[in-house]
Amino acid sequence: MRAYVNGIGALGPGLCGWPATSAVLAGKDCYREKEPAHPAVTILPPNEHRRSSDPVRWAVHVAQEAIAQAKAEPRDLATVFASSCGEAGVLDRICAALATPQRQVSPTLFHQSVHNAAAGYWGIATGCQRSSTALSCYDSSFSCGLVEAAAYLCMDEEPVLLVAYDLPPPPPLFAARPVRAKFAVALTLTYRPGSNSFAVLDIELKDRSLQPPTIMNDRDLEALRLATPAARSLPLLSAIAKGQSTSVCIDYLNQPLLIGVAPWTF
Repeated sequence: MRAYVNGIGALGPGLCGWPATSAVLAGKDCYREKEPAHPAVTILPPNEHRRSSDPVRWAVHVAQEAIAQAKAEPRDLATVFASSCGEAGVLDRICAALATPQRQVSPTLFHQSVHNAAAGYWGIATGCQRSSTALSCYDSSFSCGLVEAAAYLCMDEEPVLLVAYDLPPPPPLFAARPVRAKFAVALTLTYRPGSNSFAVLDIELKDRSLQPPTIMNDRDLEALRLATPAARSLPLLSAIAKGQSTSVCIDYLNQPLLIGVAPWTF
């Protein structure tokens, strides 16, 4: 399956926005781990911004950036939202409420508890009525989201926005699912190249006995890759940032997902 990259959004520890992130991943700047910047979600109406959860804000932040870089109309893009943990913070608050004698759950929390909350807020903010998918596949959530987006491209030949995001769950959920870092990434993908395309991806599932997942050369970036499922995208993002023809391998449900990466000039 082939996909053309037209825009990227990224946010994580020491990685704020695609220009800064690509400079680090290309080796032009040193990686300095620090607390991520607060997501800016200017596209959300004030009421929705106030009600939204942290995962929603992270997802919308990177989606905004990817759309702006691609100069795309958000209403024209189908969406795939991929998250391993989803609304873990909301789930924790609901469970805490149910453990009280009153057992009163806030309607707002109940509204936010669904796994496709970020997709719903994105639809409200943009008015997009295109196809929308929300999925979770444990540590393979990013790669499964990429396969889903690429399959959509091949079937419908329409542009798609892929958003992957994960935040650490609060205790006691953290003990069961120790996601250790915040990270979010978005890719605006098209079936055909356009004037804003800058990379092309060739995506192929390989036999599970072949090559292992690609790791990051930088020790701290590799720690980030392993700390949160959304950051499994880092080897792919690094290959795009370097602007060289290469291939990376990302784990896909214990099966290698091989991605050929090459720069593209329209």
